[in-house]
Order: sequence, then structure tokens, then C-alpha cells
Amino acid sequence: MSSTSSYSPTSDGAQSPATLTFNRHHLGHAKQAILQVLRKHKSLSAQQLAEQMSISVQAVRRHLKDLEGEGAITRQAVSGGMGRPQYLYDLTQAGLDRFPKHYDEFAVTFLSAMAERVGPEQMEEVLHEQWQQKASQYRDKIGEGPLRDRIASLADLRTQEGYMVDWYALEDGDVEDSDSEQFVFSEYNCAISQVAESFPSVCGHELEMLQAVFPDSSVTRTHWMVGNEHQCGYLIAEK
Repeated sequence: MSSTSSYSPTSDGAQSPATLTFNRHHLGHAKQAILQVLRKHKSLSAQQLAEQMSISVQAVRRHLKDLEGEGAITRQAVSGGMGRPQYLYDLTQAGLDRFPKHYDEFAVTFLSAMAERVGPEQMEEVLHEQWQQKASQYRDKIGEGPLRDRIASLADLRTQEGYMVDWYALEDGDVEDSDSEQFVFSEYNCAISQVAESFPSVCGHELEMLQAVFPDSSVTRTHWMVGNEHQCGYLIAEK
């Protein structure tokens, strides 16, 4: 995929769970890259960050010091036995706010006013229609090629919209039906998080949208940020 970069390089360049899709203009910025890795993996040490990013621990520590001074991350000492304590780093709310969110407080206020005016049933109908239109737009853009290629194209599109996407194919040993390809599709940044928190049903419509994008496959939810998980995850399997 043209817009994919990995912090854990593989010998054959294959897609792996550690592979993140993100915008080109982020690639050269080490501090933003650290935030990206923490957004996906949550608590990590400087050593673990260095391994993920394939750079020196010293370089990582310099950037961590800057990010901590900016209030974007926080650190917590954990006991590692004898010797100096080890520090684990996490994103603060200020750090999370650095990730794109296409819908802000205005959208939440607008939807709240709309729900009061038209009622919950009509509100659900409007949201359903919106997501179906979005699914149609995605289908037109990703084409009708193999499922793997369409998932890769969707990952690029979602990334451009502010989502942080990681996808990979399950190995044969992890798939019950070896004749059916299955893929894990994960999003670590929600571009509509404020809307989803106020209107959780939006997430249900998002699942319907993905099912409509891949009508020849089954799509099931495996993880949910609104349910206090670290990602929104989906299993996409050929029918």
C-alpha cells in the first residue's frame, strides 16, 4: 500500500499487526510517530518505543522529554526488581487531542438539537441513510478487486479521514475455514469520538456501513472504543 509505513520492519515487506497506515506528512516527524505508537500500544517503555520505531533509545528519550514537557504524555514508574525503576509512557488527553477528529462539539450539538426536534426514530433513519451513502462512496472508490486489495484501499481512505488503521490477514492456522480469507481491520483513532460518546448508536451504523462496503463478506465487531477498549476492531471474512 502506497501510504503504509511500519515501525516493525519485516524481511519480506508483508503486512503485519504492527503495520500502521498513516498520512505521508507524519512520516518524518519522530514525536508524532511516538504518539502514533502509543496510540496503538498504550503503555510502553522507552526501550519498547525504540524497538517499535527502529531508532536509538537515546533519541526516543529526547523526544519523550519534549512530549512530556508539552503535556502530551505522562510517565509512571513501575518496579523492575533491583536497580532503577522503569518508566512506562501513556498519552494524556492533550496527546489524544493531537489526533484528527473531523467532527467536533458543533456536530454533537447539532445532532442533539436534531434528536430533540425529530425524535429518536427519525434520527436513527437519518443516521442510517448517511452511513449508507458513505458506504456507497467507499465502494465506488475501492472498486471490485480482490478483498485484500479493497481492504487496503479502504484503510488508505479511512486514514485520510483521520482514522489510524492497522489491518492484516489471519494465518491459515488461525482460520477455522482454511478456504476462506479472513482479515482483522483495526482503527486506533476515532475521527468521530465525540459524536460516538454522545450517540453510541453511531457505532452500530458504522458496522452496518462496513458490511455494506463489503457485501460479499461478513463483517463482525471484535473491539469497541466506546466500550472502554483501546481500539475499534472488525473481522472481515469472505463468505
